[in-house]
This record gives sequence, structure tokens and C-alpha cells, in this order.
Amino acid sequence: MSGRGWAIAPRNDYPADWPEIAERVKAEAGGRCVRCGHPRGDRFLWFIGKSLRPCTDYCTHPRDGKLRILTVHHLNGDKADSRWWNLLPLCQVCHLTIQARVMPERPWLFEHSEWFLPYVCGFYASYYGGEEITRAQAIIEPEKYLAMGQPWRAA
Repeated sequence: MSGRGWAIAPRNDYPADWPEIAERVKAEAGGRCVRCGHPRGDRFLWFIGKSLRPCTDYCTHPRDGKLRILTVHHLNGDKADSRWWNLLPLCQVCHLTIQARVMPERPWLFEHSEWFLPYVCGFYASYYGGEEITRAQAIIEPEKYLAMGQPWRAA
């Protein structure tokens, strides 16, 4: 794949236990997209082998009547990388939006969205700081890790 049209072109193959990993990530997020709140599917469509669901009152995106599926996005584009911060449970609309626009290794000059903070802190700690941190560390000390990827914050 050329990566054309992608902020980060997908790399490598999924690990052998990917179905279990993806299920765990979705369950840890309460079966919802961490960006817009769209719920995991309850309507199985046999011809595509996926479960879809329309919007609920919990969704923060505009209601458009479309069915969506809950997916898992790899922040750094590496499908073999299953570190917690690299796996974002997103509906397919949010997945495609983030995949097309977010380049985590490129400095971001603005505040990160609240839902994104733990993931980007984990990425910054690993990519810039050479550290592997827990989600709890990212939540407790976000400024420490944000400063690694946004050095002007440390000033």
C-alpha cells in the first residue's frame, strides 16, 4: 500500500492474537468510540461479518442515521504494535478522520482533545522519551509527557 491519503501508512501485519486484543481494547472502552461515544454494534450483518449500530443519545457527533462499526486504530500505523497507547477504540468514521489527520510524531501546536491525552502522552513518552508508561501515569502527569512532544510546554 502506498500510504497515499493516509497521515500514517499502515505497516506490518496484525499479531496472531489480534481478535482477542481488539476485543479487549473495545471492552476496556466500555464498548464505545473514545472520541464520539458511538456504541459497538448490536446488529450483525452476515454478508460483511460485522456488527453495526446506529447512533444513540450518547453519541456526540451529528446524527446522520448511518450505521457504524467499532474499530481499533493504531496511532503509529504499526499493526504489530499492541502497546496500550497505540490502540484507540474508534467508530469507523472517527477512525478514518484520525488516520487521515493525526501524525503523532509531528509537533502539534494546539491543545490535544481530552479523550486523546492519554494516548498521545504514551506515544510521546515512547517516541521522544524512550519510556514506556502506563495509562495511569499518562493521566496523573500529562504535562510531563506532553512536554516531550511539545517542548515549548516545558518553558
